[in-house]
Parts: sequence; C-alpha cells; structure tokens
Amino acid sequence: MTETAKVALVTGGNRGIGYHVARQLAEAGVHVLLGARDLDRGRAAVAALAADGLDVHLVQLDVTDAASVAAAAKAIEADPGRLDILVNNAGIAAGFAPPSQASLDEVRATYETNVFGVIATTNAMLPLLRRSPAARIVNVTSVLGAMHLLTDPTARWADLTPLAYRSSKAALNAVTVLYATELRDTRITVNAICPGLRATGFGGGSPPPGAGDPAEGAAGVVRLALHNDDGVTGRFFNYDGTPYRW
Repeated sequence: MTETAKVALVTGGNRGIGYHVARQLAEAGVHVLLGARDLDRGRAAVAALAADGLDVHLVQLDVTDAASVAAAAKAIEADPGRLDILVNNAGIAAGFAPPSQASLDEVRATYETNVFGVIATTNAMLPLLRRSPAARIVNVTSVLGAMHLLTDPTARWADLTPLAYRSSKAALNAVTVLYATELRDTRITVNAICPGLRATGFGGGSPPPGAGDPAEGAAGVVRLALHNDDGVTGRFFNYDGTPYRW
C-alpha cells in the first residue's frame, strides 16, 4: 500500500456483490480490507484476488457480533490506522414470508445483519473515517425498501410482501439519512445504493429470472464510493447512478 492509497473496508466481501466491489476497488488502486465472517471463505476470496495482483487483505468481521466488530476496528487502527471508505454490503434474507406468516426469529436475524450490523460497524469505524480528508460511507440497500414504492399499489413489486427483508431495507434507508444528517458538517458523506437484482447466492437457491451480472451492480457501488463531490450525501441511487426517491 502506498502512503496516498485510499483504504476501504467492504463487509460481506467474500462473495457476491461484495466480492466484486472489493475487486473493482482494488483495481482502482484502493487498499481493500475484505471483511468476512467465515475465515476460510475470506481467505479463499483474498487468495483469488491476490493472485491477480490486487491489494486486498482479510479482516475477520461478523457484523452481528459486537466483539468481532470491535476486534476489526482495533486491527484496522493498528494497521493501516485509517479508513477512507466503508461499504456496508453484508446483508441477508432470512425469510420471505408475508407479514401474517413472518417468523419473529427470521425478522430478528434479518435486522441483526441488515440494520443493527450496519449501525454497529459504522459506529466502530467512524473514528477511523474521521481521519480521512474525504470519507465515504456507502450502504448497499434495495429499492424494495423505498417507502414511495411500498405505499404504491401500482408499483412493480407491490405484491411482493416479505416482511423481514423489505422492512429491514426501509429501516436501513432511514439509518442512512440519519447518519448523513448528523455528519453533514463533516468530511464524511453517507449514501445508499441499490445494486439491482443480481445472480448471486443471496437468499439461497438459484438466481431468480432476470437476475443480472453482479459485477455491474458492484460497479455502481464503487462509483459512489469513489465520488469526488463532497456535497452528495443523504442520497439514494440506482446502480446506474439514477437517483431514487426514498
């Protein structure tokens, strides 16, 4: 890592969109810390990227475990000692049941990663981000959490009612706005992005019909992570850069 290289942490970086975000950031010259809950999978991902000559290093990070989050922050504090980009990518879909059939265990598990994990990780990394001359926090969310679509009976996904997932992404969107509001007078921007429906292992099973290339969704995340306009904060974007309404 050079003295001038940006430093990025990507949670859930060992597979899917997170893996492609880590790759593309490294290809852009960023020193990437690949956060992975499973050390073996994390090591395999880092080895594959390092084999291509990319500057990627493993950080064990389970965003649902307070001790793991604290240990990750301590490790980054020791080396490299700062953080310029935080990509809160880790996310799950523990269940797809509608509200009347939703399991509280599945709802809690989904919120633990998609909402509480983002808050815990962001708060732990903020002291490091404050050392950056222009820090970026990017929360990977979904248009399925957009309130204007949740309340529109004519919207494309109006009949899709998985309580745990959609409500967790709506909560994450609110979290994004609140962090952006608190940090608006700092050098830290906070934005959300929907990478689109992608062919990954997310949610288990085979990719749904119409799922696209995860690398394309990741490219949108990377563009937002590397944007140079300090005035862009508290915004919600599609992977292609199109602004979304909250």
